[in-house]
Amino acid sequence: MAGEERARHWRHPGLPDVDLLRARYVRKTFVRHTHESFVIAGITKGVEAFQHHGTVERAGPGALALVNPDVVHTGYAGVPEGWAYSVIYPGVDVVADVAAETTVIRGTPRFATAVAEDPEAVRLVTEVLRAAEAHNALAADTMMRLVIARLLRDHGGTMAARTPLTAGARNAQRARELLEDRLADPPPLAELAAALDTSPFSLLRAFRDLYGMPPHAWLTDARVRRARRLLDAGTAPAAAAVAVGFTDQPHLNRHFTRIVGVPPGAYRRERNNVQDGSQGAA
Repeated sequence: MAGEERARHWRHPGLPDVDLLRARYVRKTFVRHTHESFVIAGITKGVEAFQHHGTVERAGPGALALVNPDVVHTGYAGVPEGWAYSVIYPGVDVVADVAAETTVIRGTPRFATAVAEDPEAVRLVTEVLRAAEAHNALAADTMMRLVIARLLRDHGGTMAARTPLTAGARNAQRARELLEDRLADPPPLAELAAALDTSPFSLLRAFRDLYGMPPHAWLTDARVRRARRLLDAGTAPAAAAVAVGFTDQPHLNRHFTRIVGVPPGAYRRERNNVQDGSQGAA
C-alpha cells in the first residue's frame, strides 16, 4: 500500500554531479518531466512502467530503465505491488568522461535503448548506493564508472546530429527562452505567440514537437529544476516556491514530489547533510 512507500534522494560528497535515489513506490506516479542528467535505474523488485518517446516501456527485476538528458518521460507502477529500484543520475560531463576513456564513442554519448536486461549492471548500481551510504567514496565512484562503461559499451551511441531548425522550431526555442526569463511571471499563450508573430495553436504544436510537452507543462518542469538549484544552495522550500513562481509551498511540494520523487523538505535536508558531512536519514 501507499504507506509502504519510501524514498531517499541524496548526494555523496565523493560523487560530485551525481544524484542518488533508493525508493520503493506503489501508488507513485511521476508526471511527464525531464532530467538534466542521465538516468540509470536498476529495478530490484516489481515492475516500473514509463512512457518514453511515445512508447510504454516496462522494466522488471534485473533490468534497467535508461533515460538520456532532456528526454521527456513518466514513471508508474507496472504491477499492483509497485516497484523498488536503485537509481544513479550522473551528470552529462561524468558520462562523457567515462565514454572518452573507455569507449570508441565520439561526440555526445547517449543510451540507444530505454530498457536493458542486465542483472549484473543492476547489481553494480545497487552497490554504488550501498557504498555511498557506507561513506565509501572510493568504492562508490569505482562501481559507478564500471556500470556506466558497461552500459555505454553494450547500449551506447552518440546523439544524432542536429538538423536545421524549422521556423516553427525556432519560435518554440525562442518561446522557451522567454519563459525562462519570466519563470515566476509567465505570459499567457496568446501573448507569447503574439510576441513571436505566430498563432497560439501554431506555437503550441511547435513547442510540443520540439520539447515533448506543451509550454505549461514545460514551465512546471523548469520551475522544479530551478527550485532544486535553490534548495541545493540552502534556500528554504517556502522561499524557493515563491522565487520560481509557485503560489505557495504546498504547490511546490506537490509538483516537486511528482517529478523528483521526494518532498522538497526531505530533499533539502539531505543536501544540508552532505554540506555538513553528517549522515542522512534512510
